[in-house]
Amino acid sequence: MSVRELVVLGTGSQVPTRTRNHNGYLLRWDGEGLLFDPGEGTQRQMLFAGVAASSITRICLTHFHGDHCLGVPGVVQRLSLDGVRHPVTAHFPASGAEYFGRLRRASVFHETAELVEAPVSEPGVIARGAFGELVARRLSHPVESFGYQLVEPDNRRMLPERLAALGVSGPAVGRMQREGFVELDGRRVELAEVSEPRRGQRFAFVMDTRLCDGVFELADGADLLVIEATFRSADAALATEYGHLTAAQAGRVAAECGVRKLVLTHFSQRYADPEQFRVESAETFGGEIVVAEDLGRVAVPARRTTRSAAG
Repeated sequence: MSVRELVVLGTGSQVPTRTRNHNGYLLRWDGEGLLFDPGEGTQRQMLFAGVAASSITRICLTHFHGDHCLGVPGVVQRLSLDGVRHPVTAHFPASGAEYFGRLRRASVFHETAELVEAPVSEPGVIARGAFGELVARRLSHPVESFGYQLVEPDNRRMLPERLAALGVSGPAVGRMQREGFVELDGRRVELAEVSEPRRGQRFAFVMDTRLCDGVFELADGADLLVIEATFRSADAALATEYGHLTAAQAGRVAAECGVRKLVLTHFSQRYADPEQFRVESAETFGGEIVVAEDLGRVAVPARRTTRSAAG
């Protein structure tokens, strides 16, 4: 059975608190495990969350500020310590390749795991696989930063009642899915007759940035949007100055982009009541809002079909 969920390892920003570790987010997506922005302490948070190093298939860094990357040395070394057998690909801004090299070899260890460096120099599709496409978009921050989007291709959902009515069963179903039709007793049955469109799911990860085109491109149609909400509206000027978003801006993005579930995170330590982030984002976004907590798990919403979307 496939699992699609976000495991939240840390939700703080520049300064961790007693209840919020530095950043860290593991997206479990069927056979993939994408670790986003592992900040300091991520390896230990993985232990608390029950996440094994072997579940990581990709490491995705948005930029090289410490709260988004200082966990890389521990995670990389853990891959070898635990004897992870599959290759792990690391995506990061190409301008920070020197920093990544330092993080990767921050101390002496016996490296046995295969870590493949895949620097991101331009926006666009940066990887393809059974999961679909991994897309990077530029963000607006004082240092070069990229956000990430996972896009599953659209496909079709077979309708058992239509298959039965037209007598399509067994190996003929698979043949129809591959070829688009099947010949049965002199009749041609088209795939469209026994199936309906099923939209591919989308996940978006937006960290440290001002509002910019890249934010909206990443969030467009996302089933699950993980987005920074470092500041509240009263400090909007500070947010712009330091290259961050407010909770209200995050809500606006979700509303304008048709997001289904909004996950707010990367909170400044200056605020004592996290629920106020929900209140401010709900002023513009009427969908489901999650105020992320360390070690929490957030399910990716169930797939949408033409039938359910119309309802």
